[in-house]
Amino acid sequence: MSRIRKRLKVYMEDLAPHRIIVFSFLGMIGAGTLLLRSPWSGAQGHLTGVEALFTAVSAVCVTGLTVIDISTELSGFGRWVVLILIQCGGLGIMTFSTFFVYLLGRRLSMRDREIIDTTLSYTQERNIGSLLIRVMGFVFMIEAIGAAALTLRFHEYYPFDRAVYHGIFHSISAFCNAGFSLYARSFEGFRQDVWINIILMALIVLGGLGFVVILDLWRGLISRKRALSFHAKVVLTVTFILIFSGGILFWLVEQPHIFQSFSTGESVLAALFQSITARTAGFNTLDIGLLTNTACMVLMFLMFIGAAPGSCGGGVKVTTAGILVSMLISRIRGADEAQMFHRNVSRETFSKALVIIFGALVLISAVFFGLLLTEGWNISPQESRGHFLELAFETVSAFGTVGLSMGVTRELSTGGRLLIILLMFAGRLGPLTLAVALSDPRMKRKIRYSYAKGEIMVG
Repeated sequence: MSRIRKRLKVYMEDLAPHRIIVFSFLGMIGAGTLLLRSPWSGAQGHLTGVEALFTAVSAVCVTGLTVIDISTELSGFGRWVVLILIQCGGLGIMTFSTFFVYLLGRRLSMRDREIIDTTLSYTQERNIGSLLIRVMGFVFMIEAIGAAALTLRFHEYYPFDRAVYHGIFHSISAFCNAGFSLYARSFEGFRQDVWINIILMALIVLGGLGFVVILDLWRGLISRKRALSFHAKVVLTVTFILIFSGGILFWLVEQPHIFQSFSTGESVLAALFQSITARTAGFNTLDIGLLTNTACMVLMFLMFIGAAPGSCGGGVKVTTAGILVSMLISRIRGADEAQMFHRNVSRETFSKALVIIFGALVLISAVFFGLLLTEGWNISPQESRGHFLELAFETVSAFGTVGLSMGVTRELSTGGRLLIILLMFAGRLGPLTLAVALSDPRMKRKIRYSYAKGEIMVG
């Protein structure tokens, strides 16, 4: 037994950080599946294996797509399991475990530093222990403030004990951009409650900015002379451009349709909420199945881009989109490199952005094609009546770990559910992290030569 432990220890020490992160998520998903499969989790009997696995993956990958109604089909124990999975999945299980190891007094190794750097997308902090303390402190403080604010508002509708429970659950779900709700129709019933909408939007935005940007903003507030980092400027700029441009576009295309019976204030609030939540959160105050095709395309675009690196959200990330757009603008102006805020973006970073976009499109296309096969390969477009768009929307939502759905999640076959499970997992880790984790490190070697350049026409 001791020999096996030694071999396992050596194997774990040789693992690359990307693989450790993958295995940590798989371990958490496995534990969550077993707990949700247990007789204590189901309110109306056992969940099936696929139902338990789907729910666990959706919670750990902070997606929010569900094949069950967690408010009625899960017991109190089951809902707490989901909440713990959301919290661990949002921050990353390795971040949690390393944090508690640090609290117990053990010095963090270089391997610990590499794992935290990879998880939080941060490489500038020398004192990882201090970084972990600040990240955890800010996370729990923001979630506690959000829970208190939501509790006060929910107390207008429910008894105090139930309001506290709903406040805690939805605060964590919102900040972790999970989109799990204790209501069958999400927040459609609270569409006119301005304060609940504002609190949820604030939590979603903060959770989607990334822990590094939150720390950078805090440092800026403490020391006003301290300028924001280049990364923080890009994240904040692209985030707010997407929020307001997405909200305006959504409001314009839905104004003649679903917003016809809304007051101006109510329609503006609903449009802004959907623009914010579409980029990874997954809550909704409107019935997504009743939206126009154009509005669905707007949401799909926002879902594809997602949140910031090192955040709780998925997607290709706002920095990736910002780099590609800036490169396009720079090439139109005659520059060879992407330029943002009087800085040049390195060619290596630009290449990574292209790989991420291409990898995301390949993943989405492959899963979407698989869904077309499993969910009615012999149905014509005339017979499907919008089923093509529903499946496309579901696919992008799963990749972006968003959780918005046009109502087809529960109708998916077992094969379709397994495809969405794989895409949620890949979307949470990111195409680049997954590719590095799956690659063979023995294939990496330093190339001491280069081939002659070949000319090829493009465009």
